[in-house]
Amino acid sequence: MHVEHFEKGVRYSDSELVLLAKKIGRLATYCRFLKDESSSIRVEAFRRDTKKAFDQMKVIVTVFLPKKVLRSESRKNDALDAVDSCIEKLEEQIKRYKEMHTGRTKARARGRMREGKQEE
Repeated sequence: MHVEHFEKGVRYSDSELVLLAKKIGRLATYCRFLKDESSSIRVEAFRRDTKKAFDQMKVIVTVFLPKKVLRSESRKNDALDAVDSCIEKLEEQIKRYKEMHTGRTKARARGRMREGKQEE
């Protein structure tokens, strides 16, 4: 798994970078494909000038998996809060991806396809 960070108008302290790495690394526990060399995660964080103070930070987390790209976006007043929100959104997407590409679900889908061909 390769992780890229892009910051525009944002500076992370060393402790914040470690915390960010732990949060991103937690995604790898949901799917074995995330641990693969062919997958990567891109984290973009930037500060915007807005009238509303609660959405000045915009964070985009993009997960590149084999045959799929998962993406989430969040606007909060703090970058780490926005990353938390993005990770919550990505967890569901990763679980759905895992169900479709591994185990019983994939075998059932193949079985249904075979049954459909036999009926024709």
